[in-house]
Amino acid sequence: QVQLVESGGGLVQPGGSLRLSCAASTFTLENYAIGWFRQAPGKEREGVLCISRSGTIEYLVDSVKGRFTSSRDNAKNTVYLQMNRLNPEDTAVYYCAMRPHFCTALPADFGSWGQGTQVTVSS
Repeated sequence: QVQLVESGGGLVQPGGSLRLSCAASTFTLENYAIGWFRQAPGKEREGVLCISRSGTIEYLVDSVKGRFTSSRDNAKNTVYLQMNRLNPEDTAVYYCAMRPHFCTALPADFGSWGQGTQVTVSS
């Protein structure tokens, strides 16, 4: 069953910003590390970043450092992915996933996934 729901994707111009949300249906997200992954057409799924239970950010790809970050709102049981200075190479379906441990870079280490939300960066 899908336990996480991503939202906030859409079409944005290069250089623009977008904030994605990851909300849980039956889990308390503060008890889990939350990974953000993305997959572009014809490409393998890659890790973007992971936010630990304590809020520490681990970047999984160098290209988003300085542009992307993540935060938690435990009162809303929601995790956010803030994306700034977007470029066409960021176009992909973005997924959040959860793990009841520390952050890792491997998708297989995460047990539950959302359905994904499309982010398209184009002029």
